[in-house]
Amino acid sequence: MSTRREFLIGATAMVGGSLLGDFAWGASSTTLVANTLPEPAGLAAGSTPANPTNVVSSNMFDGLVTYDEAFRPVPQLATSWTESADRRTITFRLRNDVKWHDGTPFTSADVQYSIMEVSKKVHPIARPTFAQIVAVDTPDPYTAVFRLAQPSPVIWSYLDTSSAFIFPKHLYAGTDPLTNPYNAKPVGTGGFIFKEWNRGNYIRLVKNPDYWDKGRPRVDELIFRIIPDASARSIALQNGSVQYAPLTPVSLVEARRLEQNPNLVLDTKGWRSNAPMFFMDFNLRQKRFQDVRVRQAIAHAINLKLLAKTVFYDFATPATGPVPSYQTRFYAADTPQYPYDPQKAEALLDAAGFPRGSDGVRLRFNHLNHTYGEDYQRAGQFIQQQLKRIGVEVTLVNYDLPTYLRKIYTEHDFDTMNVFYAAFADPQIGVIRRFWSKNIISGAPWSNGSGYASPEMDRVIEAIQTEQDPDKRTQAIHQMQVIAQRDLPSISLAELKFFRIYSRSLQNVNTTPIGVYASLDDVTIGAAAHG
Repeated sequence: MSTRREFLIGATAMVGGSLLGDFAWGASSTTLVANTLPEPAGLAAGSTPANPTNVVSSNMFDGLVTYDEAFRPVPQLATSWTESADRRTITFRLRNDVKWHDGTPFTSADVQYSIMEVSKKVHPIARPTFAQIVAVDTPDPYTAVFRLAQPSPVIWSYLDTSSAFIFPKHLYAGTDPLTNPYNAKPVGTGGFIFKEWNRGNYIRLVKNPDYWDKGRPRVDELIFRIIPDASARSIALQNGSVQYAPLTPVSLVEARRLEQNPNLVLDTKGWRSNAPMFFMDFNLRQKRFQDVRVRQAIAHAINLKLLAKTVFYDFATPATGPVPSYQTRFYAADTPQYPYDPQKAEALLDAAGFPRGSDGVRLRFNHLNHTYGEDYQRAGQFIQQQLKRIGVEVTLVNYDLPTYLRKIYTEHDFDTMNVFYAAFADPQIGVIRRFWSKNIISGAPWSNGSGYASPEMDRVIEAIQTEQDPDKRTQAIHQMQVIAQRDLPSISLAELKFFRIYSRSLQNVNTTPIGVYASLDDVTIGAAAHG
């Protein structure tokens, strides 16, 4: 009988051979094979803002700018920009030689539509980030002028293609951008053109022969394979049938082993701007979770140090709030904390009117695990075991990504869930969406899923968006963290350390802070020496 490893090697070879050809190390200099996991819900990052979408989408779409190693803006669709003396007007000069993949010229009208009709209305991250933009003027086809109610420095950290996403207006205007069919067959401006999405197997992109950045892409074809099994992904990386895997592609234990493989690179630099924070949300539409003592009890029942060590194998540190501690400019240390204390948890549940029943159970609820791999299922199991000790019975639910998103953000059909959000370089970009009532947007993923609404929190968040004095703005960010920890609509569990793994045969992999979200159009394939 074949061993599991032999079976997986055979299965990987079969998938690579039957669908995609021979992708052994250095076998082809014209096809780059990558992996994304889980399978994306859509392929246009502006309508499906999620990591599996971002890593594919960024190859088909360009942003107004990209960023360098120091996180300074670098021209892309915009060739230059100027800011008025009062910082309330930003004028972008656009390239005049860019065409959408269907041949339609790219113009300032595309920028205006994307910012005003999509980003500011339905995008869960861009909506608060671009709150101060009141208009985008288009004095000519190659000039876009952002008009701001107040200066907003955060905008300069949010202008690349995974952030200020530019849609083709001629294909989206007058439609619902969240359900537009072109989300599954994108028409972009980037170096690669969408060719095929074989659901459950692969996404195929081909070189854009008319790309404005002449000489790119360096490869003719880019394949994103869908490999649900983590062991199969590990084997694919080792045997070269996958050469680039950006989304923490293997188990954390396996990552430590692959780190020693001379043919592979394990890199965390490309995740620096992402700043992922792992948390647990309550559905506050349910009466039982509206009592803060219940939420506090759950927080006291979870040993965060043990979670980081046993579930994430120290690829994480315990969180003390919604802003990561290494962002020292914004982080607030003096916030309410809920140290591991099962006895206190039980006392809080007693006080909230949830005594143990004859079967020892106080509460029963379901918990939706995040869909991005086994680590989040293990986290759910850890939470389940921890809460069982205080008389809370948790039923774990595992969905595919589209169902998970629909259950939480459209139908609100869940009790609790775990997920990570990117905090990004400024809390206005990635953190406040968890707590701002205006980010309760039906159908918009990665927003305020708990349904938390607090006038006090809204006032503080809106002060963060409008305050011009840097010190006062930082004070407002600190106050936001205090309120978030006091009201506890969401338990911040861990600061995650993501990584990507790729073949040492790849040259020119983007290692800037946005590296995982950058296009692979500059990557070339050489040969990796087997050890």
